[in-house]
Amino acid sequence: MSEQPAKGRWGRDAAFVCMVAVVGCAIALVDALSVTHDRADAGRPVPLWEPLVWEMSSVAVMTALAPALMAYTRRLPPLAAPWPRVIAGHLIGATVFCLAHVTAMGVLRWAIYAAVGDSYSPLSPLGDFAYEFRKDLLAYFGMVATYVVWRRLAPVDAPSPDEGPTAAIEVREGARRRFVLLSDVDWVEAAGNYVELHLGGAPILHRAPLSDMERRLRGAGFVRIHRSRLVRRAAVAEVESKPSGDYIVRLSDGRELAGSRRYRRPLLEP
Repeated sequence: MSEQPAKGRWGRDAAFVCMVAVVGCAIALVDALSVTHDRADAGRPVPLWEPLVWEMSSVAVMTALAPALMAYTRRLPPLAAPWPRVIAGHLIGATVFCLAHVTAMGVLRWAIYAAVGDSYSPLSPLGDFAYEFRKDLLAYFGMVATYVVWRRLAPVDAPSPDEGPTAAIEVREGARRRFVLLSDVDWVEAAGNYVELHLGGAPILHRAPLSDMERRLRGAGFVRIHRSRLVRRAAVAEVESKPSGDYIVRLSDGRELAGSRRYRRPLLEP
């Protein structure tokens, strides 16, 4: 395959980071003005620059952490991986995200205050970690959910002319590179951070999330039939429905794959 999908992904990811920064700055400005107003009404006035530092330092750190959060979401896609693994993995991710955010935010505020001849304890945000964690938990899962939707709705680069049904996908095996014809692949299945390319013999492991493979193979006749499985239309001989709405996909060589009713329409559409 060509490198167009990867280039397109980096462009869309950069746009997402910019969106995080712009939206974060807008929210920070409103929050800073609100804090200044509320403090004045309570008889505890504070200069506007301080709430701006508090809020903007948080936005700056979250924006810096966004690429790591996005990479982690691609490694553990919420809509593809098993739910118990997704929940546990992203709770751990949210905790690490919060620790990094709160720590860096405190240090950044300390540096800014020192630069203007004032004082701020860099450990102050960590001292109120429970409060910060509640806010960061919402921010983390909000960013993950938005990024998932962003990746699904963002325009995908059109495949190049040589990416038709006879195109090959490059698979790295150590120092070697192997090119697998897509016309030889019957189905693709998620396997953690990898996918299994199923041909006639033993499956071939390829390092890529299933969501990325779905986008790359969309123009090569592959459709999703399960949250963890793609199938090549031309390899399907028969589809057998079940009372539950799920179905069995029977391939030309007799092998059977389970299909989910959630992904029934893409397979049956002409």
